[in-house]
Amino acid sequence: MHAETGFRESAAQALGDPQIRANFRRAMDGLMAKRAAQFPDPEDFQAMRHLGTAIRARSLLKLPALLEQLEASCLRNGIQVHWARTCEEGNELILGLLQARGATRLVKGKSMVSEEMGLNHFLEAHGVEALESDLGEYIIQLDQETPSHIIMPAIHKNKTQIARQFSQKIKDAKYTEDVDELTALARKVLRRKFFEADAGLSGVNFAVADTGTLCLVENEGNGRMSTHVPPLHIAVMGLEKVVETLEDVAPLYALLTRSATGQAVSTYLNLIRGPRGPGELDGPREVHLVILDNGRSRIYADPQLRATLRCIRCGACMNHCPVYTRVGGHAFQAVYPGPIGTILTPQMEGVGVRHELLHGSSLCGACAEVCPVEIPIPEIIVRLRREATHRDAASAVEGRGTGRTATEDLAWRLWAAVLSRPRVYRLAAWCATRFRRLIPGGLPLLKAWTLSRAKPVPARRSLQERVREEGLPHG
Repeated sequence: MHAETGFRESAAQALGDPQIRANFRRAMDGLMAKRAAQFPDPEDFQAMRHLGTAIRARSLLKLPALLEQLEASCLRNGIQVHWARTCEEGNELILGLLQARGATRLVKGKSMVSEEMGLNHFLEAHGVEALESDLGEYIIQLDQETPSHIIMPAIHKNKTQIARQFSQKIKDAKYTEDVDELTALARKVLRRKFFEADAGLSGVNFAVADTGTLCLVENEGNGRMSTHVPPLHIAVMGLEKVVETLEDVAPLYALLTRSATGQAVSTYLNLIRGPRGPGELDGPREVHLVILDNGRSRIYADPQLRATLRCIRCGACMNHCPVYTRVGGHAFQAVYPGPIGTILTPQMEGVGVRHELLHGSSLCGACAEVCPVEIPIPEIIVRLRREATHRDAASAVEGRGTGRTATEDLAWRLWAAVLSRPRVYRLAAWCATRFRRLIPGGLPLLKAWTLSRAKPVPARRSLQERVREEGLPHG
């Protein structure tokens, strides 16, 4: 996904929509309270996140070897492994798998990587129906929207909006605001689709290198139906999702469910080891795993930015972000919104084209405080802001230095010229203090400040003048 308008404009639109603000405020308050209830002891929480951080850091440290081990283990289990450098390659791979088997109907479990690939639109353009089976994803697909949250994609809607949507877009559906009836209605539609589908597609929460196990965390059962009912199962994952052993999964799973939805455990934890075996009554006849890079290797190459890849996609940083909770996910115009998207999206798409997104943060640090794997998000934001405006030849960051503007360059050259010439500096200080109220608030760089704040007015006398007037010693 690429931004169609600037973050500033889309954020302003969201702030002007009281329904959006109310929906997010109510949802985020509930999620924060549930998460807090799961971590009542701060010392226990710190111990859990230190363990989770260590597991993710170790997994990334061994990433190349673990990916090779994962491929070998999957092949041993009967899972075919495919590698995709870009989203385009990933889409073509999946389309090829479907076309080779004459598949035209695909049912999907939740997968943020497939959102990253724009898979639904790609498949539909090639004659394949791709139906979302996660309830939230199904709701936004009916309106042809994108997810506004990585865990709860339709969180920007309330039950009244969903009731109206279902009554208008599902055949023979009556209007009801009863949540149980709405859920049952969606289940009735989707259940038939599971049995009609030629193939199922899912994401992967953790891929275990030594056993070739694909772990899928979910609450609705749609993940299990998508991966077990159709004859073909395709799993897609970013290459950073690999862990070394099954023992690594339990601590990360405990952190994920508690941080994401405030649950000690999710309703389902699927451990997929391969296709249906001889004598087994259910399960897919083929399982394929597509491992996507899409810029992750470049992120991995930088020791500081590599921490971005520790993310387990719990969404806790979003739920606690003062910016996200007010403007919502669509304002970011990215698959991954909120704090994690603020550091991940510019690294994937380029810090120049996503320069404005890097400034959609107050740097308050709430995201880093709640992150279950201790990603230093504010530090990485500051680093990327610098990368966006500096052309460091040693840096591997995509689009480094392309976030500079001609106005900003001119301002910094003038600043340097004034500060390097004492007489010019004193003249500029004299002018600023004497004509301080005449400085236009609409000057290019000053305008960004005065749009929502009072214009700063210099003091009546410069510091040098006051030092001289006071008779204080100075150099």
